[in-house]
Amino acid sequence: MATTQSTAMPGITASPRLYSLDALRGFDMFWIMGAEEIVHALFKATGSGFWGVISTQLTHPEWNGFHFYDLIFPLFLFIAGVATPYSVGRELEKGKTKQQVLWRVVKRGIILVLLGLVVNNGLEIKPLADIRFGSVLGRIGLAYMFANIIFIFTKKSGTQITWFCGLLIGYWLLLKFSSAPGFPMGDLTQAGNFASFMDRTIMPGKLYLGNHDPEGFTSTIPAISTGLLGILTGNFLKNSTLDGANKTVRLAITGAAFIVIAFLWNMDFPINKNIWSSSFVMHVGGISLLLLAFFYYIIDVLGLKKWAFFFKVIGMNSILIYMAGHFIQWEYTTDSLFHWLGQLTGDPFNAVAMAICYVGIQWGFLYFMFKKKIFLSV
Repeated sequence: MATTQSTAMPGITASPRLYSLDALRGFDMFWIMGAEEIVHALFKATGSGFWGVISTQLTHPEWNGFHFYDLIFPLFLFIAGVATPYSVGRELEKGKTKQQVLWRVVKRGIILVLLGLVVNNGLEIKPLADIRFGSVLGRIGLAYMFANIIFIFTKKSGTQITWFCGLLIGYWLLLKFSSAPGFPMGDLTQAGNFASFMDRTIMPGKLYLGNHDPEGFTSTIPAISTGLLGILTGNFLKNSTLDGANKTVRLAITGAAFIVIAFLWNMDFPINKNIWSSSFVMHVGGISLLLLAFFYYIIDVLGLKKWAFFFKVIGMNSILIYMAGHFIQWEYTTDSLFHWLGQLTGDPFNAVAMAICYVGIQWGFLYFMFKKKIFLSV
């Protein structure tokens, strides 16, 4: 529903609100609302090796490995976790019972799962076998929900850290000492890994890749740790008595340590978004911490906010622009209004100009909603 108080990601209403968190969320969404097409178009137009490297980073690896584009999804979930102590935590501090807050968290999780089904399948009645149940919003909903349940019913951050580590180590051991039938123990190929086999066995409907779904049920287990990392980070930012500069240093050091651990773990459990491997959680968690440290220091510590307004507008309505991308033909609007600009620009940069206009149209829509104080919440 629409509201004048943003919860652009689950539980984002915060007091005091972190400007840097809205900006970072907007930076994250910027890349999937069309910015990646600008880079791809620049590479095609120039043939430049520089743009070629960036263009490659804005694609997903076929299986193992990591590109920048793999960060967008887990960063989204991490940010939702960071907001939890400011929203869910504040509700508990105001005197709401755990059961009241639990119901709100579960309701949000269910709504996101249902929205994911709509994004995947539209509002069309289909046979069960043709419905894809795994989705980006569904994983965010489930991982957010379980991470928040852990937050609600654990008093100490140490217990949350235990959950974070336990889920990652447990998932690693599960895949290391099992496999799909007919494959050797510890097989981590698309067909042979145990997570994909479990999804093929228990998930109804169809899987995105036939024998595997990157948003499958089993690989949602380690995604809970991504949300928990955000919660632990939010707890630190909200409750630590350190000043902003020292908080930034702690975030950066922790992020760098996570990346080192990820590369070491990668030797036994490859960094892989498709199965949301434990090393992947550590890697994207480290990068997320470094990005948050940068945005937090520049925006909330130094107070340099004007440059981030472009991203804040996007971040305040992230669910809206994600859903709109599946139901509004932005290409038609862009071509109708700016086809003349593409003609004037001419080959080979007309595609670049149109890609910029494509992003601009969406940002203009979000700016209108921002000025009217209309935000989509769940």
